[in-house]
Amino acid sequence: MPETFFDARRQADKLHPLPGHSAENCTEQLTLPGPWYERLPHFRIDFTPSSGAELQTEYFVPLSQAYNAISAVEELRHRITPHLFVTELRTVAADDLWLSMAFARDSLAIHFTWRPEPDAVLSLLPLVEAQLVRFAARPHWGKLFTIPPESLRPLYPKLNAFSEIASQFDPHGVFRNDYMSALLS
Repeated sequence: MPETFFDARRQADKLHPLPGHSAENCTEQLTLPGPWYERLPHFRIDFTPSSGAELQTEYFVPLSQAYNAISAVEELRHRITPHLFVTELRTVAADDLWLSMAFARDSLAIHFTWRPEPDAVLSLLPLVEAQLVRFAARPHWGKLFTIPPESLRPLYPKLNAFSEIASQFDPHGVFRNDYMSALLS
């Protein structure tokens, strides 16, 4: 890695994503290698994650479009910064898991840790999503997003096959909620 990248200096010390917190709880940093299950989460499994009350959002865009996607989100900086604790960027290798955000494409994950302000965050998400739609951004399934099911379907090439399997093994929709029923219909 070069010492600078677009005038940003390479991190030299282990840091917690939130100012004023110890990095002890965080996964290893500073390009130290390790197994995926110790690097994928931000925080070590044996420690309490983050700082407590917060909301999270994450979108995965093709790695080849990383710079443009970051630039698109950056246009919203004055709107979103007052509601953020931190934004993190990480790269994720392509995989073959049908509903993975990194299915069949190397990805950049743009992660937002929001202040616990649900009304403000939910009003900002459509703006962020509008900036990222041209990059076929896939939202993290377990975090906040507002993309409707009909807009998600084209982002996941194997969603129809998954829907068929889900219908076969759960024909009465016992393991579904209203959102999943709309997504898999």
